[in-house]
Amino acid sequence: MSDHPPVGHITKGQSVIVGPDEGRSLWQPMPSRGYVNVNLTADNMPYDTWSSGIQVMPPGCMVREHGHKQNHELVFVYEGTGQVDIDGEVTEFGPGTTILFARNCTHWIKNTGDTDMKMFWVFFPPGLEDWFYAIGKERKPGDPMPEPFDRPDNVQDVMDKMRFLPPRGT
Repeated sequence: MSDHPPVGHITKGQSVIVGPDEGRSLWQPMPSRGYVNVNLTADNMPYDTWSSGIQVMPPGCMVREHGHKQNHELVFVYEGTGQVDIDGEVTEFGPGTTILFARNCTHWIKNTGDTDMKMFWVFFPPGLEDWFYAIGKERKPGDPMPEPFDRPDNVQDVMDKMRFLPPRGT
């Protein structure tokens, strides 16, 4: 459970509404840069089998190669263009693309366009939010982007705890 207060509100039938600036928001280290909004977790909804949010990546930035031993990751790209690598196979994509990263596959995503890439993600079972909390820096809507920063020194411990796969060939 997070130390932050719940966001959004539960409606009749246990549906949840989270506004664009209501999720916990975190700046991301290089090479992703940009930010993540964590919108739905077990902290603010009555479901504990998945979590979701958005990630915004500036041009030229990328999510490094990694994989998940115990999670699937669903990504819907709603703005921007880029490349995705799944187990060594690179594919170009644009707005409207849906990508499912299965357990035990390595993958990376790169923004090859000249505008921000915006992605909606769903992680099941949940846990990606814990990664963002561990490596990110708190962000408030309207804050200017900070100077680029590196991952924390304990990043390998965090990756091991979360059962991340290392990049291919390591």
